[in-house]
Amino acid sequence: MPSNPAEIFARVAFYPTLFYTYVMSRVTSRQWYSRVDQWVVVGGLPIKSIAQQLVSEENIKGVVSLTQDFETEGITPSEKEWNDMGVEQLMASTVDFTGTPSQENIRRSVDFMMQHRQKNNSVYVHCKAGRTRSVTVVACYLIHVNQMTPEEAVDFVKSKRPHIWLREKQLKSIHAFYNGSTSSVSSSPSTTTVNSSNSSSLPK
Repeated sequence: MPSNPAEIFARVAFYPTLFYTYVMSRVTSRQWYSRVDQWVVVGGLPIKSIAQQLVSEENIKGVVSLTQDFETEGITPSEKEWNDMGVEQLMASTVDFTGTPSQENIRRSVDFMMQHRQKNNSVYVHCKAGRTRSVTVVACYLIHVNQMTPEEAVDFVKSKRPHIWLREKQLKSIHAFYNGSTSSVSSSPSTTTVNSSNSSSLPK
């Protein structure tokens, strides 16, 4: 068991907040996942019941997981199961609630997303609810490909997924990426083709 209070809290709160996320996707307009552009979809845990939907309907060939192992074990496809579906997974472990992706994990994630973008594949970027950790990485991706400011990137994601929730720590991470060197990230076109029509809640 972890001794770090933040990790202990994340474990204790995991199932209640996952259930809350599920209920909200059923009784409100909140979507389980939302397409941000032609190459990136952001959302909650890719639970096994929708993993194949993501692959077949959204052309997902890559998955960036901003979760800890206990959040996905037995709930989402394993690395082998993803591979069997033709999907490559990148793990960028980040603590929920109090955590924010490290700059190293942000750069690794954006680089991974760019590699798939260059193949015209879509990547699913997720945390537990698709509101904070995953959105932090997607905002940095938009900064990289569109030369957006942090505020523009966050507003753009919010236009596709209104219930995102970024706090001071995540905003600082986005600004640090914006201000820092991106030389380790693959080069890319400077514009993005946006598809605003594809969002999805959990299937019936």
